[in-house]
Amino acid sequence: MVIVESYAIAVVLCVVTMLCWGSWANTQKLATKEWRFQLFYWDYCIGVLLLTVLFAFTLGSSGTVGRGFLDDLHQASPKFLGWALLGGVVFNIANILLVAAIDIAGLAVAFPVGIGLALILGVVTNYLLRPSGNPVVLFLGVAAVTVAIVIDAVAYRRLVAGGGGRKTTLQGIVLSVLCGLLMSQFYQFVARSFPEDLVNVNDPALAGMLTPYTALVFFSLGLFLSSFVFNTIVMLKPFRGEPVPLGDYFKRGTPRLHIVGILGGMIWGVGMSLNIVASGKAGPAISYGLGQGATMVAALWGVFVWREFKTAPKGTNNLLALMFLFFVVGLGLIIYARIP
Repeated sequence: MVIVESYAIAVVLCVVTMLCWGSWANTQKLATKEWRFQLFYWDYCIGVLLLTVLFAFTLGSSGTVGRGFLDDLHQASPKFLGWALLGGVVFNIANILLVAAIDIAGLAVAFPVGIGLALILGVVTNYLLRPSGNPVVLFLGVAAVTVAIVIDAVAYRRLVAGGGGRKTTLQGIVLSVLCGLLMSQFYQFVARSFPEDLVNVNDPALAGMLTPYTALVFFSLGLFLSSFVFNTIVMLKPFRGEPVPLGDYFKRGTPRLHIVGILGGMIWGVGMSLNIVASGKAGPAISYGLGQGATMVAALWGVFVWREFKTAPKGTNNLLALMFLFFVVGLGLIIYARIP
């Protein structure tokens, strides 16, 4: 399998993760102009699964380190397969809440509140699981991100007060917070399924543990299979609007809409895959924290492309600039925390 042995390369991969995780939701914005987010979500899940299987049979089955995907499946312990599956299930619940929040409150709110909260809690959780890096610098970075989230909330409050916010803002924020609480936990379950030392994955003491590529496939299976429960529920009992008929996926879906949804899942899957592979060198806390810098990327899309703050009162742009500054400082500190 292909692994990362340089911290600099690991950081680069985490930055790519940040771009992927912060950009995939643009496909949702495009698709849901024509059909409901619940229908888009089926294609998104398919895209994630297809991407991780592709990586498993390519990057996960080449190179000189560790085991190939099929050999890894043969020796895998149900316990560690279960951890990866659980990670997919927990992520799925959180992500459905996220896409619902995006649908209700927009990118510039759902991501900073939901994913920003996930970053803060997730870094703490993953650091406790596998301590890595200077904790003082790492948590100073998390504190800077926290300030950025608070500033974003203040900016959106100004938007609502000025009459430019959405009527269902409170519901969108509540969904974003619930998303953040769950999103902060999924990564630790996936990380438990593969060893910290990927170079010596064939060590008999690590028997039964997975390679990152196998873990990603089972994570995606957990995501896809649990959608038949959770996405079906939000189709029949949506957070907003009328129920979505189950048959609409086939009746209303055009090839273009399906491709957009699958592309969104594959973009997210690239980010997840690179992040998990990078975590072997950077550590789960730093990899996760950098990846969740997607908050800033999504906010950039929401502010400058989708123009979600165009009706905000004068002075709001200064708050948004300050928010981005604190995000950049926070991410810089998170990167610096592991530099010798």
